[in-house]
Amino acid sequence: MLEETEQEETAQRRDTLSRMMAQHMATPFPPDVRGPDIAGEDMVLLDANAYGYISGVREGPLDERRRTGLTRVAATITEVLPAIDDERAAEYCTHLRDMAVLAVEIETSPASVDRGPGPGCRSR
Repeated sequence: MLEETEQEETAQRRDTLSRMMAQHMATPFPPDVRGPDIAGEDMVLLDANAYGYISGVREGPLDERRRTGLTRVAATITEVLPAIDDERAAEYCTHLRDMAVLAVEIETSPASVDRGPGPGCRSR
């Protein structure tokens, strides 16, 4: 019974993540963080990397390399947020961070870990 509950919670989190991803894709990238590095980070690259890892979570559990990358990206976004002055850019990046954190939660839930790597997510 507990395993079913964990699987249902993980499914609900995946649904929430899918909605957040659709919202993120519908929101234009803020021009104020395009180009200049913020706290030493290229925000366009950080956004693309985060979205790539997050997309993989929807397909199923990530392999260890991708799981580590996702965790690193989530931490980097959190570190960069205080350096963003523009309100719209901060909201955009906060949403990106929230998606990354939710993806990490999904990845570390027992229901995900028990399934092993999903399709296309095998270690090389």
